[in-house]
Amino acid sequence: MNYQQILSKAKEYKKDMTRFLRDMIAIPSESGNEKDVILRIKEEMEKVGFDRIDIDPMGNILGYIGHGKHLIAMDAHIDTVGIGDINLWNYDPYKGYEDDEIIVGRGASDQEGGMASMVYGARIIKDLDLFDDYTLLITGTVQEEDCDGLCWQYIIEEDKIKPEFVVITEPTSCNIYRGQRGRMEIKVSTHGVSCHGSAPERGDNAIYKMADIVKELPVLHTCLKNDDFLGKGSLTVSEIFFSSPSRCAVADGCSISIDRRLTWGESWNDALKEIKNLPSSEKHNADVELYTYEKPSYTGLIYPTQAYFPAWVLPEDHPACKTLKEAYQNLFEKKPLVDKWTFSTNGVSIMGRYGIPCIGFGPGHEDQAHAPNEKTWKSELVKAAAMYACIPKLYTQKYL
Repeated sequence: MNYQQILSKAKEYKKDMTRFLRDMIAIPSESGNEKDVILRIKEEMEKVGFDRIDIDPMGNILGYIGHGKHLIAMDAHIDTVGIGDINLWNYDPYKGYEDDEIIVGRGASDQEGGMASMVYGARIIKDLDLFDDYTLLITGTVQEEDCDGLCWQYIIEEDKIKPEFVVITEPTSCNIYRGQRGRMEIKVSTHGVSCHGSAPERGDNAIYKMADIVKELPVLHTCLKNDDFLGKGSLTVSEIFFSSPSRCAVADGCSISIDRRLTWGESWNDALKEIKNLPSSEKHNADVELYTYEKPSYTGLIYPTQAYFPAWVLPEDHPACKTLKEAYQNLFEKKPLVDKWTFSTNGVSIMGRYGIPCIGFGPGHEDQAHAPNEKTWKSELVKAAAMYACIPKLYTQKYL
């Protein structure tokens, strides 16, 4: 392959990628409301000349080029979080902003920029005839922000699609990422007896019981396992709820949500036991359980799953990792940084649940995710498109 020709072609498409990304940003597409942005992606795939385009019953868009026997996938979730406090934005989150270097708007880095680069990576493959014995699948997946990996549970289990490996295009600052911690959404509940607030001794306050547990959780956090590559497991209380007959009553119920991050070697069962075995949990007979996600997609489909998202690590000597490292060196004439994500991606299902190898490379920066004035860099859209164009042929020719 002529790598400088590929990079030059990617630069030619910078304006097209910019326009496409700004079009996606302009369409509000929070989890469960992605229909219009999916249709906009379909329009761009048709313009570029994809060989086949499907929208599955969950609402994920699946675009194919090539007809070879080795199925390689690249994934971008195309839902976004909300905008938060509009007063923190310097620009309209959907109208966005651009100059010569950056594009601003909700979804710019997380992660519609990855979709823009993937579509034009496919265009470069067609322009330069970079085909080999592979089929490239480009996925625009839904509901990731609400429940990472659920879309790929559906793709693998119901669409019956199992690629040889998947490139996750979440933001990596154009570095190569080969793993991430997992996570769990845990609910802890305490129970009491309500009574009139003027005589609290007649009741049993569930909030006070929960307060004992909450005080012990920071200590548990410091004791969690550490991994040399992925780092330390962690937990934090993210929500608190109560039930009570009125403001003038003792609370008869209290629940908290815990965001638990799992490092390599930690299991969901052990993570639950650690909280169940806290002295205050045992003393107050607290219930500790996983949340279940069962919200409908924009098509109305409900695909329930427990809120457990496993950690995953791809060995650095895996062919997928070697492919990306070589492609990077050939394109940019320097060694890549190989690292990991701090946050979670669809890899929790693809590799974490199903063992299908994942490797990460995407435009945009992780610290832009969910932030006001979210932005990405046009130069990184170009770099990512060039990488995506190189990966399939290099893999099939050299690393099979």
